[in-house]
Amino acid sequence: MNRKLLVNTLPPLAVWVLLLATPSPQGLAPSAWHYFAMFAAVIVGLILEPVPGSIIGLLGVSVAAAFQLVGAGPADSVKWALSGFSNSTVWLIFVAYMFGLGYEKTGLGRRIALTLVRFLGKKTIGLGYAVALSDLCLGPFMPSNTARGGGTIYPIIKNIPEIFGSYPGETARKMGAYLMWTGLATCAVTSTLFLTANAPNLLGLELIGKTLKIGISWREWFLGILPLGALFLVAVPLLTYVLYPPEIKSSKEAGSWAVAELAKMGKVTRKELLMAALAFIALVLWIFAGSWMDATMVAIAVLVVMVLTKVITWDDLLGYRQAWNMLVWFGTLVALADGLKIVGFLNWFAGATSGLMTGLPILWIVVLMVAVYYLVHYMFASLTAHATALLPVFLAAIAAIPDMPLKLAAMLLCYTSGISSMLTPYASGPSAIYYGSGYIDRKDFWRLGATFGFIFLSLFLLLGVPYLNWYLS
Repeated sequence: MNRKLLVNTLPPLAVWVLLLATPSPQGLAPSAWHYFAMFAAVIVGLILEPVPGSIIGLLGVSVAAAFQLVGAGPADSVKWALSGFSNSTVWLIFVAYMFGLGYEKTGLGRRIALTLVRFLGKKTIGLGYAVALSDLCLGPFMPSNTARGGGTIYPIIKNIPEIFGSYPGETARKMGAYLMWTGLATCAVTSTLFLTANAPNLLGLELIGKTLKIGISWREWFLGILPLGALFLVAVPLLTYVLYPPEIKSSKEAGSWAVAELAKMGKVTRKELLMAALAFIALVLWIFAGSWMDATMVAIAVLVVMVLTKVITWDDLLGYRQAWNMLVWFGTLVALADGLKIVGFLNWFAGATSGLMTGLPILWIVVLMVAVYYLVHYMFASLTAHATALLPVFLAAIAAIPDMPLKLAAMLLCYTSGISSMLTPYASGPSAIYYGSGYIDRKDFWRLGATFGFIFLSLFLLLGVPYLNWYLS
């Protein structure tokens, strides 16, 4: 075992042993505490990565299932361990990679990328704003941010860095890393800005209606976050440019060079047209067919047609290691995060947190509960799972507090679903896809997630709370 491997292996083990040696907190079953100890060790392992993340995830579910930390017996434990692979978002992420492969194999991705470079490529920051504008245009119509960011925008923008000689690895910082983070952070903003840009937003409103008997309209949601959302949207490409700058900042010859490259590509081929038609069909179905066809089912159906029409071959699909690696990695993390809910840790955590706030001024309680709800997303691998598991608990807690501005607190809690989607590599479908691109280094991803997360949360609480309080008054 080399020194680097040893150094990165010891901290996860130390966290696991230390938490196991600590008595379980009052009100929490010892088995739930033991599961949390294992989960915490996995998270530390994912940060340090002594071995590939997929192996760490598999190790975590294997240990938990073998010791029956989740489930009443061997059958229940293995059912839980494999549950992540039946999650619709996991398969939507997988298919999004295959869409990207289709854009690459047909040449359509390169053609679109060259066209963007032709008009906007003189400045790298101009390409960043093109990515932001694309997400903004699609945001109001696509409730699945994985379909929007991962299935529609990512497969196109992944072709742009390669034009400038920027590939995953040593040359990633030339341009690719900047564009990938801009794409993810922008997706987080649009997921917050529009009620219909993120499925957990709609779920949150349903839970608010059932728990608090309060209704919130699309217009009310939009106007309640508009000033801050607009600020975030405009700031993301520039902020990324400052905090995570690309090495290639401008290229005066980019436009003419792109024209020459497009001429070399010649006329649009039949396969390019076919890929464009299938992508357009998927986009239309994602926007308009949500009431009768799930976004993941749309993606899988289109993937099947891609193979049947030879846009990509079955061998292409089997050989795309990056997609299969992401399937295993995210599938195990979804199961591990869900395990926290199953063993009762999350309900205990939410109850203990709200209990500590008793006696504080009302507005302080609102701010602290929103901050805790936001930060606890580090323990989740799904925005929907986060809302499903904890939002009812937090809503019940605020409902029990006298003089609590229920609508204010409820809307603030729901708004955090979008902006928390870029906290970690596993925080959401889009984060897994952009991380899996290989352009953003593991340490950089965690650092950027924490930095942008802090900036977003700070501005959200300092500016968003007073504004929304004024708007609703």
